[in-house]
Amino acid sequence: MSDHPTLAELDAASPFVDRHIGLRPGDVATMLDRLGFGSLGALMDAAVPGGIRSAGDLALPAALSEEATAKQLRALAAANRPGEAMIGLGYHGTITPAVIRRNVLEDPSWYTAYTPYQPEISQGRLEALINFQTVVGDLTGLPTANASLLDEGTAAAEAMTLVRRAKRGATGPFVVDADALPQTIAVVRTRAEAMGIEVVVADLAEGWPADLPEAVSGALLQYPGASGRVVDPRPLIEAVHERGGLAVVAADLLALTVLEAPGAMGADVVVGSSQRFGVPLFYGGPHAGFMAVGQGLERHLPGRLVGVSVDAEGRPAYRLALQTREQHIRRDKATSNICTAQVLLAVVASMYAVYHGPEGLRAIATRTHRYAAVLATALRAGGVTVRHEEFFDTLTVEVPGRAAEVVAAARALRVHLRHVDDDTVGISTSEATTRSSIGSVLRAFGVEADLGALDAAAGEALPAALRRETPYLTHEVFSSHHSETQMLRYLHRLSARDYALDRGMIPLGSCTMKLNATTEMEPVSLPGFADLHPFAPAEDAAGYRQLVTELEGWLAEVTGYDRVSIQPNAGSQGELAGLLAIRGYHHGRGDQQRDVCLIPSSAHGTNAASAVMAGMRVVVVKSAEDGGVDLADLRARCEEHADTLAAIMVTYPSTHGAYEESITELCEVVHAHGGQVYVDGANLNALLGYAKPGEFGGDVSHLNLHKTFCIPHGGGGPGVGPVAVREHLAPYLPSHDHHPEEAKRAGIGPISAAPYGSAGILPISWAYVRMMGAEGLTRATASAVLSANYVAARLGEHFPVLYRGHGDLVAHECILDVRGITKETGVSVDDVAKRLVDYGFHAPTMSFPVAGTLMVEPTESEDLAEIDRFCDAMIAIKAEIDRVAAGEWTPEESPLRGAPHTSRALVGEWDRAYSRELAVFPAGISPDKYWPPVGRIDQAYGDRNLQCSCPPLEAFAE
Repeated sequence: MSDHPTLAELDAASPFVDRHIGLRPGDVATMLDRLGFGSLGALMDAAVPGGIRSAGDLALPAALSEEATAKQLRALAAANRPGEAMIGLGYHGTITPAVIRRNVLEDPSWYTAYTPYQPEISQGRLEALINFQTVVGDLTGLPTANASLLDEGTAAAEAMTLVRRAKRGATGPFVVDADALPQTIAVVRTRAEAMGIEVVVADLAEGWPADLPEAVSGALLQYPGASGRVVDPRPLIEAVHERGGLAVVAADLLALTVLEAPGAMGADVVVGSSQRFGVPLFYGGPHAGFMAVGQGLERHLPGRLVGVSVDAEGRPAYRLALQTREQHIRRDKATSNICTAQVLLAVVASMYAVYHGPEGLRAIATRTHRYAAVLATALRAGGVTVRHEEFFDTLTVEVPGRAAEVVAAARALRVHLRHVDDDTVGISTSEATTRSSIGSVLRAFGVEADLGALDAAAGEALPAALRRETPYLTHEVFSSHHSETQMLRYLHRLSARDYALDRGMIPLGSCTMKLNATTEMEPVSLPGFADLHPFAPAEDAAGYRQLVTELEGWLAEVTGYDRVSIQPNAGSQGELAGLLAIRGYHHGRGDQQRDVCLIPSSAHGTNAASAVMAGMRVVVVKSAEDGGVDLADLRARCEEHADTLAAIMVTYPSTHGAYEESITELCEVVHAHGGQVYVDGANLNALLGYAKPGEFGGDVSHLNLHKTFCIPHGGGGPGVGPVAVREHLAPYLPSHDHHPEEAKRAGIGPISAAPYGSAGILPISWAYVRMMGAEGLTRATASAVLSANYVAARLGEHFPVLYRGHGDLVAHECILDVRGITKETGVSVDDVAKRLVDYGFHAPTMSFPVAGTLMVEPTESEDLAEIDRFCDAMIAIKAEIDRVAAGEWTPEESPLRGAPHTSRALVGEWDRAYSRELAVFPAGISPDKYWPPVGRIDQAYGDRNLQCSCPPLEAFAE
């Protein structure tokens, strides 16, 4: 800007970039001086190989101010016409209690937390998740539920693979009820086709069809069905068991407060969505899916499972259990690639249940059903045929030749109904249904009615034999927080037990815990964004469609690809979508034999799992001494599999946090042997503005919007994992029967249950790009690389930095090697991580990608003072390690092994070899001291003594 700026220049100026990037000019100068560079440009010239550098600047709109961005987002939200959502199909109107909306969804202490891999500082969200598991387990009638999946469709697909893994000797197809949700059927088919699983869709309304095979691996039943029909599932469950399979039931949680639990009727697995427990519609997501399993199946559960263990002093404590990171343990033997979950939304659903309690939930369900029953009575009285006598909240109504007319009439009255076919309309009531909305529906059908009289005359439509008898939510937590005061204090108490970005730096390598700005977050709750049904007419989603089109275009520009789909609702699903696109491309060329996927030995565990799920065989490529891909081994593997090579999956910058100079050569070698190059976009935040995967050889990438583009981690989710492709792969992008532009997308079938995946959080990334602009995004990349190299320079004097790349520099993260220290002193990487808690930090990423190391990523949002505070803590910990090495303490007697220290260390007897002050105030006494609620947790005890629902409160008493 000039010395005498004009009004136009002043109005165009956006201070957001300076607010997002933590480093001030003086900080940058100090850090560059430490590294020996005169400018950020000089640093990036040295760090990023010239062969991959982009020729020009990013072609993005000029940066907007926060106020202008917020105004544009309000206009986009207003361009949507939500109306009354009565389409159903697993998405329902709900009321998010204001105390939960404000103090969970809109509270950074909840939405900026990371996945609870450090359980000692995650006890609040772990308690919320075990509440969620208890809700799901109680309502489904099964003993073990996981801590949330991505949505109902993918939960059903996960159940299909669980069934096949658990019943190894089972043969025959997986049968799906024709009355299942149509998007669930489509997602299951997408997943099954790639994995070679036969799926048979059959009408199970009148019992088990005689023409089905004698043996089946399992079956999926919908309860209640998509049509609204409520069928007793017991005969079908028995039929599945008689044929050697396992019975999966897709159920509605609200209906299960008044209908008998599937587990009580013999179901082996129950899946579904918790959306209607207070989670906004969000145009299809994010919503927490769920899965509960019967005895003996808990060790096959995908995703995350919260269990109860004990800490070092024998007190109960929560932690992630069993297969928490199955992909890293089993890799190409994993049956699921789920890495992130939908934790924030699971927390909302669990707190909705806590706030309402069992009686409140039953009242909401009873009211929802009553509106459906009265509506059915009114329609029948008006001469309209309602198909089923027994239902919960959904009616299938026959209007021969008039369906489009009725749906249009309802839409004119701001009510969205389901257009089933030319002769049939679907209607679903919900917690949000009112007398006014019922009146609008009746007018759309041309029916006049006295609702009061019909209410008095209408009976119930729940089957008497299926009325709920099984108790649920009997734990004290569901009867203790029903006033807003109690709920507010409970939410605060739990959040205070956690460490999130509102407390301090979370230096997690490979995870990018950067600022999630308030201006980016606020639009998520706007009417128009929060309350639109995913299958609403395209004309009523104009704001979302514009936002998606613009965001997909911007993502294509910054990555150098031609087309982007934002449907995948997690990075793992983006991986699968990208590999399925590659598979579809090869098959479209007649190369069905190309099924080998090369994966470097250092790759993220989901890569191998995703490849298997895409129907590919994994062949591992060795890593070189510098951490990069061993090109000699790559050539050998390409030659060995020249006729069957499908793809290579490679992360760039590498999983080891370095810019490899050989990436373009790697792409050329793979292409020369007929393969496609999948560039994992997990580290795209080290490339933005400097290099584009689609230009230096990539054919497809997935992006983690919850890393690079500021969608918060939310304690383990939500996430968005868009897939970006070159033009030749565009025909194989994910498709969806309800996509508003389906004619343009004839791809591989749906990856997620909703056409736009987790659309409700896309305004966050839209706002980030809009406020940063090309120059801001480029500067953010350079600032992140500067911070990482500064950390490597300061800490490299105390802990070896394991890998460096071009120019002997790291990228946006660095790996500190603790293995030599452990060998010399017995102090482990776990000891360092837990001791960091006492210094007021979340630990870096532990033992990934190399066991016994710490991967540090400071991000561009941290200021120099906070980065130095972290470095000072690590240096102080190294001094404590040196005292162990000198024989002053044994590892067992040291504060490192005693960490983390709780406030209980301040009272009672003290018999340790170090002082109380060193234990709890190693960085000096501070009024802002973070106190972990529990000591070090015994992980093995929790797996040996598996408990995954709410323990009695007295278990936590002193």
